[in-house]
Amino acid sequence: MRRTWIALLLSALVTVTASRATDGPDKEAAAKEAPAQTAAKKRPATAAKKPAEKSVTDALSAEVEQLRQMMARQSQQMEAQQKMMREQQEKLNALTEELRSAQAAASSAAAAAQEAKAEQGNAKVTEGQLEAVADATSDLTKKVAALDKDYQGEKKSLDGRIKAIGPFSFSGDMRVRDEPFIGGPCTATNCDSQVRNRMRFRLRFNINAKFNDDISGGFSLASGDLNDPISTNQTDIQFYARKPIAIDRAFVTYTPHQFKPLVFTGGKIAYPFYRTELVWDNDLNPEGVAQTLQWNFHDSTPVIRRFAVVGFALPFTELQHTTGVNRSRVESEVYGGQVQAVWQLGSWLRLSTYGAFYNYHNPDPIAFATAVAGGNPQTPLNGLLPLAGASVQNSITTTTVTNIVTDVDTDLVTGLPVTTTTATGVKTITNAQFASKFGLLDAIARFDIKTPYARLPLVVLGDYVQNTRACANVGNLPALGTTTTAATITTVTRAGGACFSRERRGYWLEGRIGRQSEAKDIQFAYTRMFIEREAVMGAFNFSDLRQNSNVSQHRVEVFYQAYKNVQLAFTGLIGRPLNWHVAAGTPPEPWLKRLQFDVIYKF
Repeated sequence: MRRTWIALLLSALVTVTASRATDGPDKEAAAKEAPAQTAAKKRPATAAKKPAEKSVTDALSAEVEQLRQMMARQSQQMEAQQKMMREQQEKLNALTEELRSAQAAASSAAAAAQEAKAEQGNAKVTEGQLEAVADATSDLTKKVAALDKDYQGEKKSLDGRIKAIGPFSFSGDMRVRDEPFIGGPCTATNCDSQVRNRMRFRLRFNINAKFNDDISGGFSLASGDLNDPISTNQTDIQFYARKPIAIDRAFVTYTPHQFKPLVFTGGKIAYPFYRTELVWDNDLNPEGVAQTLQWNFHDSTPVIRRFAVVGFALPFTELQHTTGVNRSRVESEVYGGQVQAVWQLGSWLRLSTYGAFYNYHNPDPIAFATAVAGGNPQTPLNGLLPLAGASVQNSITTTTVTNIVTDVDTDLVTGLPVTTTTATGVKTITNAQFASKFGLLDAIARFDIKTPYARLPLVVLGDYVQNTRACANVGNLPALGTTTTAATITTVTRAGGACFSRERRGYWLEGRIGRQSEAKDIQFAYTRMFIEREAVMGAFNFSDLRQNSNVSQHRVEVFYQAYKNVQLAFTGLIGRPLNWHVAAGTPPEPWLKRLQFDVIYKF
C-alpha cells in the first residue's frame, strides 16, 4: 500500500512536469490553427496519454526498487563494519589485559604486535597502530589508578573524620578468650591440681587528642581487676555482676617546636622505653614522668638510623612514718634510663639495640601489698588497694602478730586469782620485706629481616636481664621464728625460699615470622623464657607465666588476620618452676599447660 501511494504521487508529479514541458515558443502558432484541426488532433492525444503514464510508473517503480536494493546493500555493509568494530574492540580489550599484566611496557607492546599480526591477517594492523593503542591503554590505566588512589584517599579521610571529633580521635579493642589449664603441681593423689577452664574478656577504649603542634594527650579505659596492674582481663564469674571499667592511662605529652628531638610525657603513661615481658608486662601502664631525647637519621647517614636517650621517674606508692613526731612520707619509685640505637646493616637487615637500668627505690611496700592481697584485711598504710595478680616468687620475709587475751578469774575453792592467756587466732601482717633490692640491668637486641615474601618478615629478639642487687637486703631482715609477750605472739616466716645471690639472671629468646597488618595475614611465633628467682621484680613482669620468677617457660603463638580489624589467635604456654633447692626425694613439678583461644575485634 505504501509503495502504491508513492507511485501515484510520483506519477502525478511527472504528468504535471510533462504538461509544462509542452508550453513554449510554438504555443501561439498552435493557437492560430483551425478548430477542426484542433478537434482532429484531440482524440489521438487522449489515446496516447495512457501508454505514457504507464511507462513513467514503471520507471519510478524501477528506481524505487533500485533505491531499496541500494539501502539493503548499505545496511549489510554497516552490519559488516559493526562486526569488524566489535572484533577490533575485543582484540583491543585482549591487548589491554596483556598490557596490564606485562612487567615492561615495551616488551608487552612488542609481544602484542607479533600476536596482532598473526591473528588479524587481512586487518593489517601495524606495529605503530598497536603501539598507539598501547599508549592510549597505558594512559587510561594511569587515569584509572589515579582515580582509585583519589577514591581510597577520600575513603580513608572519611573514615578518619568518622573516628575523630575535633582534635579527638577514638580507638579500642574487644577480646574474648577461652582458657583451659592442664596439669600443675602434684598432690598426694594426683598431678592435676590446677585443671580448670575459664572464659575471659578484655575491653579497652582510647581517646587521644592533639591540641597543637606542641601538646597532645589522651586517656584510656579498660576492664579488669582493680587490684591487678598487669592484666586487663575480666573472668566471667561473680554471678553475672557488673564488671568494673577503670582509667588505664591518662597522660599529656609536650614536644617543644623549638627543639623537636625533646619529648616530655607525664601522668599514667605508656612505657617510654622499649622492653619485653621478661621485665615489664604488656598491660601495665606506669605512672610518673619521662623525658626522651631522640634523633632520626635519613638514608644518607651511614648505618645508624636512630639514636635516643630516655630518662624516667615512676613512683608507685608512699609510706608515712608511724613512730615519734616524724610524720613525713617516704616515696617508693622506679627511676632509671635507657639508651636506644637502630642500625641499618643492609637493605634486608636492621638491628635495634637497647640498654636500660631500672632502680627500685624502697621496694618493700610491694612485698607488703602482695602479702595483704594474700588474705590480710589490712592495706598498705596509705595505699589504695592490695596488690594482686602476680605469683611473686622472690624471697620475702613476713612478720605476723597475733593478739593474746588475758583473763583473770577467782578460784572458787581457794579464793585466789587465776590468770589465763588465750591467743585470739586472728593474725595481722605487720611487715613484709624482700631479701633482695632491685637494680635491673636490661639489654635487648632485635633483628628485623626482610625475606623475598612481603607477608613473611622475620624477627629475632633476645633479652638478658641481671639484678645487680640480688640478696642485698638480707642484712635488714628480722630473724625467723616466734616471739611471745604478755600481749602478742609475733611470728617471722619466709616465703619463696632462701635468697641466693647467684640466682639473679633472666633470659628471653623470641622468634616471629609473618605479620598482622592486612587481611589474610598470618604470623607464627615461639618464645623461650628462663627466669631465676631474684632476676626480676615479680610483681610487674609477664602475667601469664607459670609463676613470675624461678620459672622455665615455653610459649607458642599463631595469629590469623581474618579481616582488617578481626583477628583469631592461639597461644600455648607450657611452664614449671625451676625446682632448685627442693627437698631430697621430692619429684619435680610437672609442666602446667595453659591454652588461650582468642577472637579480637579492633575499632
